[in-house]
Amino acid sequence: MYVEQGYKGQIGLWKYLFIPLGFIALMVVNYILSLNMTTSTEDMMAQLIDQFGTTLVFILVVGPLSALLFVVWGWTKLVHQQTIRSLTTARKKVDWKRIFFAFFLWGGLTTAMGFADILTRPEDFVWNFDSVKFAILVVVAVLLIPLQTSFEEYLFRGYIMQGLGIATKNRAIPLIATSVIFGLMHIANPEIGRLGYGLLVFYIGTGFFLGIITLMDDGLELALGFHAANNLFGALLVTADWTAFQTDSLYIDTAEPELGLGILVPILIVYPILIFVFAKKYKWTDWSNKLFGRVLSRDEIALNK
Repeated sequence: MYVEQGYKGQIGLWKYLFIPLGFIALMVVNYILSLNMTTSTEDMMAQLIDQFGTTLVFILVVGPLSALLFVVWGWTKLVHQQTIRSLTTARKKVDWKRIFFAFFLWGGLTTAMGFADILTRPEDFVWNFDSVKFAILVVVAVLLIPLQTSFEEYLFRGYIMQGLGIATKNRAIPLIATSVIFGLMHIANPEIGRLGYGLLVFYIGTGFFLGIITLMDDGLELALGFHAANNLFGALLVTADWTAFQTDSLYIDTAEPELGLGILVPILIVYPILIFVFAKKYKWTDWSNKLFGRVLSRDEIALNK
């Protein structure tokens, strides 16, 4: 099983606490700074874009998180002496077909829903296509976004999920904890400043979705593909002046955002449908045990071999 893959590395409390606590500390500092700024995060982003340009600011936002992926990998390999494969999946090798299936499935659905939104309210969107700027965005986004989203998956659904699962000998606790922390990680985003803390429900719900498919599928592959597609296609298709990703995308959404029941649609409808599709395709069973069951000990794993 996936959580038990953590036993393939060297276990130690300080080893597992260092990276999560360090990252949480950075997020707390970032949030405190955002609260004490004389200007809003949204206004600060606008000033940076005016000064440095959209693409450079995008790199400044995404680049550090992309680089942190190699920190997680390096710490896992050097300190825990655990393979990246075992941090990724319980399978004998990483299943790239799963990654690409989730990527293209969600990328296609995201694009379709995006264009449907544009067609139903065309007055709210401005065509923003600039061939040179868009080409640069494509190159930068394709290079950085998969690294950025992979960092978040390896940290939350991988590293913390395995470490907390082994420490508590339980699957539900890491599922809940990683989902809530993942949601709270977005608390300093400009979207929260514009729409309010209620938007965290969406981020936490997304965390639960990613955690469920990771535990049920015994690996990160589906979560890696989904998350990369979500951010990449979103960055390329539509941007707005109140989002964390402000890019030279095809369209700009000029509508005044509002927090409504629409944030529940992905959580209550879209994500369950995706879970159903994945479950049918990959023949998931034993739901109760995989999501809420006990994590086996080293000795129990040895006896079951």
